[in-house]
Amino acid sequence: MEVNRKIIEIDDELCNGCGECVPSCAEGALQIVDGKALLVADLYCDGLGACLGECPTGALTIVEREADEFDEEAVEEYLHSIAPEEKQAEETLPCGCPSTQLKSFIEPAPSQEAGKTEVQSAPSELAHWPVQIKLVPPTAPFLKGADLLVAADCTPVAYPNFHRDFLKGKAVMVGCPKFDDAQEYIQKFADIFGTADIKSVTVVVMEVPCCQGLPVIVEKGMEMSGKKIPIEKAIISARGDLLGSERLAA
Repeated sequence: MEVNRKIIEIDDELCNGCGECVPSCAEGALQIVDGKALLVADLYCDGLGACLGECPTGALTIVEREADEFDEEAVEEYLHSIAPEEKQAEETLPCGCPSTQLKSFIEPAPSQEAGKTEVQSAPSELAHWPVQIKLVPPTAPFLKGADLLVAADCTPVAYPNFHRDFLKGKAVMVGCPKFDDAQEYIQKFADIFGTADIKSVTVVVMEVPCCQGLPVIVEKGMEMSGKKIPIEKAIISARGDLLGSERLAA
């Protein structure tokens, strides 16, 4: 039933698709669709405006209009419906698809066959498998006491020295803050920070606005866990240059 109440409104012209509002909505009412923030359904928005302070462009406002009543039960069902993939991935870890089988490498994989020295290339610094945020369980042994690298999945492609400058000596998790489930990832990082005794976190993102949601997701997860761990963010340009880095509040 529709009632006159407060609800979020999004200005498409001001919205740059950065995704920073998505993790702040505990009800999952906001998603990034085609590069813009979208209110999934009126009944999922409680109208309290927790997302307002996260928007860097002022695209979000609270208005009063006719809308479906906020439905807490519908929100619970919705949140459960959008997170089954994580459960399925973790259930397949023991014997499912090879991409989900946990592996730790004693030393980096060799970059070339023994005896062939005519081509010199840097060795891989990857020390474990899997690497996708969705597939790495919080109890993975390679996370215990690790320096954690959280990378937007475009960064290794754009930055030529990714292994040398970022990956060496770290456990890595990669994902896309624009297309992946932000709420699922917040909970995943909360579980990791709560159980794995992570020493430090480096978040590497591209310069594009939609990528800036990744450090927000990590910070939200850390806040949920009650931990305070040093976080550093590095930004890569579309041309593969390191634009700079900054320390985020732990």
